Amino acid sequence: MVLNYIWIAFFVLAFIVATIRLVFFGDAEVFPDIINSTFASSKSAFEISLGLTGVLALWMGIMRIGEQGGVIALFSRVLSPLFSKLFPDIPKGHPVTGSIFMNMAANMLGLDNAATPLGLKAMEGLQELNPKKDTATNPMIMFLVINTSGLTLIPISIMVYRAQLGAAQPTDVFVPILIATFISTLAGIIAVALYQRINLLNRTILLFLGGAIAFITGIIWFFSTLSQDQIDLYSTTFANVFLFVIIIGFIAAGIRKKVNVYDAFIEGAKEGFTTAVRIIPYLVAILVAIGVFRASGCMDYLTQGIASLVEMCGLDSDFVGALPTALMKPLSGSGARGLMVDAMSTYGADSFVGRLACIFQGSTDTTFYILAVYFGSVGVAKTRHAVPCGLLADFAGILAAIFVCYLFF
Repeated sequence: MVLNYIWIAFFVLAFIVATIRLVFFGDAEVFPDIINSTFASSKSAFEISLGLTGVLALWMGIMRIGEQGGVIALFSRVLSPLFSKLFPDIPKGHPVTGSIFMNMAANMLGLDNAATPLGLKAMEGLQELNPKKDTATNPMIMFLVINTSGLTLIPISIMVYRAQLGAAQPTDVFVPILIATFISTLAGIIAVALYQRINLLNRTILLFLGGAIAFITGIIWFFSTLSQDQIDLYSTTFANVFLFVIIIGFIAAGIRKKVNVYDAFIEGAKEGFTTAVRIIPYLVAILVAIGVFRASGCMDYLTQGIASLVEMCGLDSDFVGALPTALMKPLSGSGARGLMVDAMSTYGADSFVGRLACIFQGSTDTTFYILAVYFGSVGVAKTRHAVPCGLLADFAGILAAIFVCYLFF
């Protein structure tokens, strides 16, 4: 229901702003720009779905081998103590917890191409447990908000962009991004737990959070001892080795269980193809709405309004130049990436605004895109509290990004 209102609001606000620009400012280009954006966004949505087809087929096939080889069930048993607390409505030891873990691991390593199909596989498993097929369940929402909060341990793509744009130390945003994205994820989990009345003050979750903090601290310390070239090499190598180990491990498990791994792969790959086709309408809907909102000038006016409000309050407004990246990130990953590059090109890669734009880019994920793709893949229309919790995690990530950027730079 919330997503329905937001979708309508994108179009209504775009029409109001565009009408004002035409009538009062004589801007005759605004409505052609809006209509052109609808065609461009529709095409982009289809191209994204088409681009996902091969990756979905690959990883759905690998996951099917893992299921029949018993790897997913093994992950489920290992993670059962923790997931039974965070996802109390999932039966203990259910195979879907293994799929959830695989998705989270891919996300943390910044492996977007692998994370999406693994996430869709997890969502399909959660839908099997759903008594009301058109309504999001509590585990679906917790899983989705963890995804939208964008927990990433190795933001390699951001560091690559900084290097290309001439940053003296492209990796200097690594620690701030890690802190901001961790706070975003923690805020998302707490928000969902409050909605769902999940008790986070139990020994299992507290031990996990303590371990996570210690692990992230260890990563920060380790990378602080490396040079820029070493960080790029180690992070890229580790991510790719991790992916290939998964593939080999799943195949080996299938062979051990005497599974026909080729047939299992083909069976899973067919699911990947149908899933890619099924999400097209949902992607078209959300990307067209976002395109209209941007083309009308609403995003620019929103940024300018926030800048004026901050200055009226007597606060430092240096961060406002990077704010378009933060506002765009929940709506469009490619749009936010373009705004991040634009901020570094305009202000300089080593400027405060340039660094903050990078931290914004790495602190959260594309909330509305993930909602559209994940819920759309299983036909869920009633999202319940997924949108407010996801946006709350985004907001926490934005505030944390601003704070750590002032702290570090």
